[in-house]
Amino acid sequence: MTATVRVNRKAALRVQSGHPWIFQSDIVDAGDACAGDVVRVMDHASKPLGTAHYSSTSQITLRFLSRQAAEDVDGAFYLRRLIAAAELRKLVVRDSEAYRLVHAEGDFLPGLIVDRYGEYLVLQALDQGMNRAMPEIVSALVELCAPLGILARNDAAVRAQEFLPREVSVLHGEIPESIHVKMNGLKLHADLAHGQKTGIYLDQRENYAAAARLARGQALDCFTSTGGFALHLAARCERVEAVDSSVSALAMARRNAEANGIGNMEFREADVFELLSSYASARRQFDTVILDPPAFAKSRKQIEGAVRGYKDINLRAMRLLRPGGLLVTCSCSHHVSEGQFLELVAEASLDAGRTVRVLERRMQAQDHPVLLTVPETLYLKCLVLQVL
Repeated sequence: MTATVRVNRKAALRVQSGHPWIFQSDIVDAGDACAGDVVRVMDHASKPLGTAHYSSTSQITLRFLSRQAAEDVDGAFYLRRLIAAAELRKLVVRDSEAYRLVHAEGDFLPGLIVDRYGEYLVLQALDQGMNRAMPEIVSALVELCAPLGILARNDAAVRAQEFLPREVSVLHGEIPESIHVKMNGLKLHADLAHGQKTGIYLDQRENYAAAARLARGQALDCFTSTGGFALHLAARCERVEAVDSSVSALAMARRNAEANGIGNMEFREADVFELLSSYASARRQFDTVILDPPAFAKSRKQIEGAVRGYKDINLRAMRLLRPGGLLVTCSCSHHVSEGQFLELVAEASLDAGRTVRVLERRMQAQDHPVLLTVPETLYLKCLVLQVL
């Protein structure tokens, strides 16, 4: 029997405004709901609001799956949602064997991530509900995609908030130690079990191509990871210097360069902040600079420090650019809004004494869909700037 959870007026208004989350503080009565249950949600006046996954530990207690209060959430339900997600990717994915098949709330499957790498799938179940539903989800994915293997990258830190173990496991078939996929005309290697996120930064795929269209001259790719931006820039630039503090990431970037016959890349292991300062002191100059750092703000408490960090790194980068140079600067901190990001980059330009022209305002690739009423689904900001 499906448990019923009652919520207060504030929560009901939140749901009516199009947001799928209800917080623990807005729960009036959880009844006999248990961790990971599919529950019926009602407001303070016993009006049905929909069907949701229940979490017994997270501050996000309810994640809505449907606005129907009596919808069966079973294997057929997950298959329907996955088919809808796959249809969207047929519309928006071009020139890539690697892309996000399911983007959690953006595909009405909150707490679930599924990335496709050719014949292999990598999933993440980030809450108690999706963790319990993995057998049904895997069965639906096998029916829909017929993959050679499905890997669970359930090692994300957020699982600790759900009292779920952090683990990596094969759920179907086999997963090779390394695979390669084609993206934007490049051959890229991916370590699905140990690489960043689920193997490759798929959310920057379209931004890689956008940066390459405008890049020129001497380029510096900061926080290169496995070489995403640098590899795309190499065909347009005289030379590309790819910098990262991770030895393993740089090794994969070198491997990717070799696989594509790219010879005009240089790899440097360094702290980016320190390197930019030393290059400024040495009066090094570049025509193109890429800034794609990891998230500086992983919680609201870190926003102030993150803003300082983003401003500092953009200031240092602007000082290295020749007049008319290209700066591609990114933030994947969803706690830092696009407005805040634009403001801090503007402040950095004033401090650097440079005038900046906005060529493009971009975000994550279209296979990471954004819901207008769910601001958390928009997390990646990417500015393509001309520094005069």
